[in-house]
Amino acid sequence: MAIEEAPYKVAQENGIFEVRDYEPHILAETLVDGSLEDAGSKAFRRLFNYISGANHSRSSIEMTAPVSQEPKGEKITMTAPVSQQASAGKWAVSFMMPASYTLATLPVPDDSSITLRQVPARRMAAVRYSGTWSEKNYLENKERLENWIRENGFVIRGEPVWARYNPPFTLWFLRRNEILIPVDSLTKDQTL
Repeated sequence: MAIEEAPYKVAQENGIFEVRDYEPHILAETLVDGSLEDAGSKAFRRLFNYISGANHSRSSIEMTAPVSQEPKGEKITMTAPVSQQASAGKWAVSFMMPASYTLATLPVPDDSSITLRQVPARRMAAVRYSGTWSEKNYLENKERLENWIRENGFVIRGEPVWARYNPPFTLWFLRRNEILIPVDSLTKDQTL
């Protein structure tokens, strides 16, 4: 499957760790209660319905490229990853929207629990790993990334994001997962 991903430039690379500069992008996002492992499943159906045409213009967001037209509405290329982040006691689960759209041109969701928001350009530290979508794997890799960030002179500037790039039927050992944490290069002795 051809899936558009959030564009970024690698600023630093060290094995499974990277520091990336991401361009601005738009997310379709929904908040859900539940455990780390359950939140993605709960939110996925809402977001999938939105990209399948549950929106004011009945536009459909395809899981494959390219962008095309058909009678039931405009097709929008599905992008990766599906992201999940803690937010006020809930989980914000999101799909990145294709770069060809703006907030003004994306279809309005029928479900009021789905919001569209612009994410500014930002620098993110990342660790890539394969395996199951478990809280244990998430926490182990988040800790590894936090340690790497501190050891390499970066400062954490936001909450971690759990990014999953593959559909649930992908074999666990072939799955691409990432933890992303906003950072900058300031040391604790420097002032902003």
